[in-house]
Amino acid sequence: MKFSVVVEVQLREGVADPQGATIERSLPHLGFDGVSGVRVGKLIRFVVESADAESAEREVDEMCARFLTNPVIEDATVRVEALVG
Repeated sequence: MKFSVVVEVQLREGVADPQGATIERSLPHLGFDGVSGVRVGKLIRFVVESADAESAEREVDEMCARFLTNPVIEDATVRVEALVG
């Protein structure tokens, strides 16, 4: 079976986010007031083949732990959905 995977990676709470801070400081100069708490992350999309949804989720979790994220400073939210057709 093929599964659509979306991995959203964010810095953990308490970890400095210089990109987010730069965006937050810049927005008022562009006329966008009232924006706070800006955090920058990354979104990774791909398709994986696996026997079933559980196997796909385990495989993606291992990918996150070993390569897609830095588990010391980042958290990942994973979404796995079966592809139809």
